[in-house]
Amino acid sequence: MTDTTNFTAGELLTVMSSRLLRNGQIVFAGVGVPLLSATLAQRLRCPGLTILFEGGVIGPMIEPGALPPSTNEQRCTKRANMVLSATDVLLLLQRGYVDVGFMGGAQIDRFGNLNSSFIGDPARPKTRLPGTGGGNDISSLTQMIVAMKHERRRFVDKVDFITSPGFLQGATSRHDSGLLAGGMYRVVTDLGLFGFAPDTKAMKVIALHPGVTIEQVQDSTGFHVAHDHEISVTEPPTARELGVVRELDPEKLYTA
Repeated sequence: MTDTTNFTAGELLTVMSSRLLRNGQIVFAGVGVPLLSATLAQRLRCPGLTILFEGGVIGPMIEPGALPPSTNEQRCTKRANMVLSATDVLLLLQRGYVDVGFMGGAQIDRFGNLNSSFIGDPARPKTRLPGTGGGNDISSLTQMIVAMKHERRRFVDKVDFITSPGFLQGATSRHDSGLLAGGMYRVVTDLGLFGFAPDTKAMKVIALHPGVTIEQVQDSTGFHVAHDHEISVTEPPTARELGVVRELDPEKLYTA
């Protein structure tokens, strides 16, 4: 029997993110938690969900215990519907065929801008990160879901570099800059579920996970987080959800 009282932060992120996906959607997923979440949704609720990889793969078959470490890795292509060039799969974004982008990031700010490029002074960065890949294209052209652990060093007032645009400076600035489609939809963390206010486009609490307080969220965030007087509480992961997650990632490579 699957233990539903003990689960990791990564398992919580995976389950909560998967619940946001809908049958029939086309999802541009990164590796790790985004891929796990999309596969979990596909197996339990959304058989018509189609997963795309930046490397050009459409509709891969994800083998339990053999998760691809990169979107360009050969095992991504197993029993896929189609394998295109990276250019062609990004063209699907531009043509409006992709519904949801799903990524993580090293930093995120109050308006949902993501940084996966570097930390610190751009001339002498303290830390170099993987960079954009297709992240900028994905966040510019789809509704975005972001999954990441909730830490003050990650949730910052202003990211060191905008690798993938959210709502830029808030309000209408994304649209005014020429990004007419997409935007940040949800941010999922190990503390709760977050959206963005319709007018200011600032991050806002939608729901907290069981046992989490708004004070914990604020202490773990480098900017003020708006919230309603009454805040919903998420349903904890079920035994079925956790069982599939653990089957897919038995070594907890991405769900530690």
